[in-house]
Amino acid sequence: MQEILEFLKTNTFIVIILLFNFLLLVLYICNNIKLSRINKNYKNFINKIGKGDNLEENLKLYLNKVDEVSNSNKEIYNYCKELDKEISKCIKKIGIIRYNAFKDTGSDLSFALALLNEKNDGVVLNGIYSREMSNIFSKPIEKGESKYTLSKEEKLAIEKAIQSEEI
Repeated sequence: MQEILEFLKTNTFIVIILLFNFLLLVLYICNNIKLSRINKNYKNFINKIGKGDNLEENLKLYLNKVDEVSNSNKEIYNYCKELDKEISKCIKKIGIIRYNAFKDTGSDLSFALALLNEKNDGVVLNGIYSREMSNIFSKPIEKGESKYTLSKEEKLAIEKAIQSEEI
C-alpha cells in the first residue's frame, strides 16, 4: 500500500494523468465536431425535403390536421348516434289493405293503412268509401296493439306492417 502512495506522488503519475486528460479532451472535441456535423446535416435534410419547406413544420401541421380530423370523426360519430335514436321514432313499417266496405260499391276503394316505427308504435288509418261519402278514422298503435277495437282489415294492415321489411 505504501508503494502505491509513493507512486501517486511521483511525476510519472502526474504525466500519466495529464496524458489521460489530454486524450479525453481530444475525444471530447472530436465528439463535438461530429455532433455539429450531424446537426448541420439534419437541419439541411429537414429543410430540403418537401419543396424546400421545413419538414418539422410540415409534420407539426400534419399532426394538427390529424387531430382535427379525429375530433371531426368523434363529432360525426356522436351525431350519427343521435340520428339513430331519432330514426327509431320514424315510420319504418307500412302495411296497407284495400277492401270493399259496402257491397253496393264497386272495387276495393276502402283501405286500412298501418304506419309503424321499429317498436311497432304508430297509427292505423281506416278510409271507408261509400257512394255518398268517404270517412277516414285513425287509431293509435302501441307495440302492435291498440286500446281501441280494431276491424279485421286494420288488424291485417298492422300484421302486414309488422312483417314488412323496414324502409
